Amino acid sequence: MKAIKPRLSFWQILNMNVGFLGIQYSFGLQQTAINPIFLYLGAPEDMLPILNIAGPVTGLLVQPIIGAMSDKTWSNRWGRRKPYFLIGALLGSLCLFAFPYSPVLWFAVGLLWILDVGNNMAMEPYRAFVGDKLPEKQLSLGFQMQSLFVGAGILLANGSIVLFQYLFGGESVEEAGTIPQWLYYSFFIGAFLSLTTILWSVLKTPEIPPSDEEMAEINRIKALKLGQRITEPFLEIIEAIKHMPKFMWKISAVYLFQWYALFIYWQFTTPLFKLTMGYTTSEAASQAAKMSLTYNTVTMIVALALVPLTLRFGGKKVYALSLVGTAIALFSITYISDPTLVLIPMVLFGIGWAAMMGIPYTMVSKIVPQSKRGVYMGILNMMIVIPMGIETLTFGPIFKYLLGGNAINAMLFAGVFFVIAAILAMRLKESNNQMI
Repeated sequence: MKAIKPRLSFWQILNMNVGFLGIQYSFGLQQTAINPIFLYLGAPEDMLPILNIAGPVTGLLVQPIIGAMSDKTWSNRWGRRKPYFLIGALLGSLCLFAFPYSPVLWFAVGLLWILDVGNNMAMEPYRAFVGDKLPEKQLSLGFQMQSLFVGAGILLANGSIVLFQYLFGGESVEEAGTIPQWLYYSFFIGAFLSLTTILWSVLKTPEIPPSDEEMAEINRIKALKLGQRITEPFLEIIEAIKHMPKFMWKISAVYLFQWYALFIYWQFTTPLFKLTMGYTTSEAASQAAKMSLTYNTVTMIVALALVPLTLRFGGKKVYALSLVGTAIALFSITYISDPTLVLIPMVLFGIGWAAMMGIPYTMVSKIVPQSKRGVYMGILNMMIVIPMGIETLTFGPIFKYLLGGNAINAMLFAGVFFVIAAILAMRLKESNNQMI
């Protein structure tokens, strides 16, 4: 019998999601600051996709494994999900502190791998954590609250980049192989937030103890030999994929085009502005940060407003329409050379980002069993990193040989993929019984 979960207050849901602020600040730096650092350290533009392969690979391996492990974890002191996102936050914090001191390209790439492991360890159990705590009627609010903190975290990250360049960048000339010192401070703030915000949520939000059946399964896993305990998460992932809801197979098709396109956008905004506005790498990186600042401000504003809209019109329609708006935004920015006017399409991008970060998780959380929520949230995130992995391996040659090494063409290519994602999103069927 399904346990009845108590309804939480708005502030309880907010406290529960504060930790997402630090995780997403780190993610914001990855979106906007990591690729410019690679360029500062001498990376050619067509190598940017492959240099970002850490995210897809670590996400593919870490998220489902951690999800499966957290399903079978319980500590009276630390809970079920908390140990994992605490360790992930600590790892991410250390990497963020070290990142601006990268002396050469290979060192920065290596740190990105470790940072991604930490972020993935923290992020996946956090998705399951919200599903564990909230009754079905509050799931939309819970995940859109996460979407709000996605916007807030990335907003702070990119706002700090713009602010510190303005305060300390001056008219300094770029030196090859050197990371500007004004960029250091954003990473130091990220190192602090990564850990402290997670601790806030850990201390403010108790986890719901497992049921007798779940506890029996946890004890069964504990009784296994070490080798069996190591292989158990892999076997559970395979079994979960075999019995995965049809809805999740359909959303994987949407995600294939959506996340491939998003990765192109994040990698090629800096090269785009170097081309369309004649900027240096620093100036283009600052403009990219302003873009992110704009759309994440919009995300913060509209995230909770999407809750009543999805309840009235259905998540599928709101989601699909938001993807169309994102496509329009990408088509638009390629033809605008004014640094202020180019921010206007980011309103549509921000609405799309808010929907992408909340609506799919709400829909999936409603249809997967409580005892396997961690592993299924991990599999959902596999559907994010697989397209990213495909992009890192394929888009470099596509950019160089098919698109003429032109960042404008890259952005138009991403816009077309968002249109395809929107069409596929309209095929989703919302139902409470999609395990068949």
